Amino acid sequence: MGKMDLLEKGAVLQRDKETYAVVPHMPGGLVTPDVLRRMADVAERYQAQAIKCTSAQRIALVGFPEEKLDDIWRDLDMKPSAAIGLCVRSIKFCPGTTFCKRGQQDSVSLGLKLDERYHGMNLPGKFKIGVSGCANSCGENHFRDIGVMGLPRGFRLMVGGNGGVKPRIAVTLYDKLEEEQVLQNADRIIKVYAANAKKNERLGRYIERVGWEEFKKQVEILEE
Repeated sequence: MGKMDLLEKGAVLQRDKETYAVVPHMPGGLVTPDVLRRMADVAERYQAQAIKCTSAQRIALVGFPEEKLDDIWRDLDMKPSAAIGLCVRSIKFCPGTTFCKRGQQDSVSLGLKLDERYHGMNLPGKFKIGVSGCANSCGENHFRDIGVMGLPRGFRLMVGGNGGVKPRIAVTLYDKLEEEQVLQNADRIIKVYAANAKKNERLGRYIERVGWEEFKKQVEILEE
């Protein structure tokens, strides 16, 4: 099985260089009892070495041989997540006003729409999006390429955050946006990044290279 086939199957080679983890797509970590039972059945049937809740709000089933991957995905009957590769890796979002007493904006509705639009989209580098329903920032919006934070009056849209060896805190691009305005501006940001960034260059590094004012101009010209 080639590298691209493994990417498409959501299979991640493990430290032993012999076994794989499979990572089904679970938007925002929302899951039903039926799906959890199915995942548990697969883990037992194929003798998973571990079941791990990931930082991207997914459940990884770890420790399978390559020859079992097709059977595992057939039995799971779920879409693979974009766990690796140069693409939109994850859209992380908190419970927001749907479940949380502290939520000020509906992060679940917005997060699901962003996930439907962008999850797995190929881009020059890995790209992460986080949506928080309030300033507690449980969706880690400050450390995402695109971060969205709910406030008493609309959403704050932030760009250029990342973790890693050279962490970077996202910078506010727009304030007091409605949900539809967030989606429109996310489209523009991703189009600018897709057209101009170098391979493996995160959005924050691209902004540093071209300058903040130039980046804003590139985004805003798409409004015309």
